[in-house]
Amino acid sequence: MAISRFEELDFQETPMGELNLRRRREPTLGVDVYEVKLGEEYLMSSLFTVAEIALSDLGLAAASGDNLRVVNGGLGLGYTAVAALADSRVGSLEVIDALPAVIDWHNRGLLPVSAELTGDSRTTLTHADFFAVMRAEPTEPYDVILLDVDHSPRHQLDPSHADLYTVDGLRRVRAHLSDGGVFALWSDDPSDDEFMERLGQVFENPIAHAVDFDNALTGGVSSNTVYVGTKRA
Repeated sequence: MAISRFEELDFQETPMGELNLRRRREPTLGVDVYEVKLGEEYLMSSLFTVAEIALSDLGLAAASGDNLRVVNGGLGLGYTAVAALADSRVGSLEVIDALPAVIDWHNRGLLPVSAELTGDSRTTLTHADFFAVMRAEPTEPYDVILLDVDHSPRHQLDPSHADLYTVDGLRRVRAHLSDGGVFALWSDDPSDDEFMERLGQVFENPIAHAVDFDNALTGGVSSNTVYVGTKRA
């Protein structure tokens, strides 16, 4: 049996644990795979980007108008951000990440979409805590807020994130949106009825989209969820 070959592209200690970016050859598919681990947790893989792209596509599909001001919480491998830039209505895209190492990976061009992301004049990469930004008083509102940081509303990477998924936390998110603005959230779990109930207390007509995709490693179909809620005037 062929052995996968691993190359560590970057390794850094962070307040949340050891952060590792690696590239490996997947012999069954004949492709290079980029993976990110935080401690013992796998955060993301370039093998599975369908739902990350769908986060942008579904969020922006619910938005109206032009010259949209978009913020993406969670940079990761960059697929959500690049998908947002593919929409010509996006006037500016701010991507916020709490880990400077992740921003550095893209500035150094280490990932497949890095050049496309950093080469677009609409892009700003910001080192900050997205959850703290949402707790702060709003300044200029966003038209679309895309969030892909935690595994799901129930399973956070850090306990400090939990308050965003409460009714009060979602109201703070809503306060950062323009009238008609959209909040879209990626989740690794199936649709959560309790979270949908909370979302419905804050946003109009929330939808939980099941995003199915072929899993080449298992030979089956995997599924993620994208929640979308709109702030009506």
